[in-house]
Amino acid sequence: MEANWKWVAVTAVAPIAWGSTYVVTRQLLPPDQPLWGAALRALPAGLLLLAVARRLPRRDWWWRSLVLGTLNVGAFFVLVYVAATLLPSSVASTVMAASALVLLLLAWPLLGERPTRWGAAGAVVGMAGVVVLVADGGADVPLVGVLASVAAMLMSSVGFVLTKRWAPAEPMVAVTAWQLTAGGLLLLPVALVVEGGPPPVDGAAIGGFAYVAVVATAVAFLAWFSGLRRLPAGTVGLVGLLNPVTGVVLGTLLVGEAFGPRQAVGAALVLGGVLLGQRTGGRRRRQAPAGPAHAASRATAAASRASARLP
Repeated sequence: MEANWKWVAVTAVAPIAWGSTYVVTRQLLPPDQPLWGAALRALPAGLLLLAVARRLPRRDWWWRSLVLGTLNVGAFFVLVYVAATLLPSSVASTVMAASALVLLLLAWPLLGERPTRWGAAGAVVGMAGVVVLVADGGADVPLVGVLASVAAMLMSSVGFVLTKRWAPAEPMVAVTAWQLTAGGLLLLPVALVVEGGPPPVDGAAIGGFAYVAVVATAVAFLAWFSGLRRLPAGTVGLVGLLNPVTGVVLGTLLVGEAFGPRQAVGAALVLGGVLLGQRTGGRRRRQAPAGPAHAASRATAAASRASARLP
């Protein structure tokens, strides 16, 4: 259990770092070119980890890296961009929070990780917390934006589960580097076509890009995939709910955004859902060891009981 909480803490680095990108993006990065922002975030992070890993993909990992880079980075960032331009952030955050439940369900057929009642309850409570945290009753919700957000959530959930399934033995630094590099390379032509040339940057923007590339991407994705390797996928999905909580808290502390009773209740529900999902569901019955010695001891015990019943 101690080791489990250790990896929960490591995994939590990812959603906390991702939640911090909202403030950094608004305050430091150039506006109106999110695709270039995504490309300049993913590709440098991937190349940095590639330099650390000093290992290129081999055999099946060429096409696997392309698939995972598309699901987790390239197409994911494009769909998130579309959703962000059409949806209020409250609606987009609520849809993305469903990944906690989707990861729990996908892990059953793809990984053989059967959902637990505590995991399912934690996912429901955590998702309810996100709804309360970011609710905006007067929001206009275009269907295209909702579909883009749902597609982004489903693609990343499938990508995370496939990463866990395909990379049980590969160095995680290398696996993360391959995905980010592939995703960044896929984003470059899309950014060029949709947004034109790269945005002009000043000193503040360079610092912002350095932070989101190194901390919120390289370190965060490495922590996330390391947690996926050692924890059930459903547990990792629950920890991901810390993302919107971090965004709201940092927005309050650094930018002066509103944080009232509703936000406090939502944050408490999210944290409660994360903790609830870590419960194990009771004591497991201790199984007797198998083997010839055990079989012999059982036979001896049975003979003793039979002799004791004799007159």
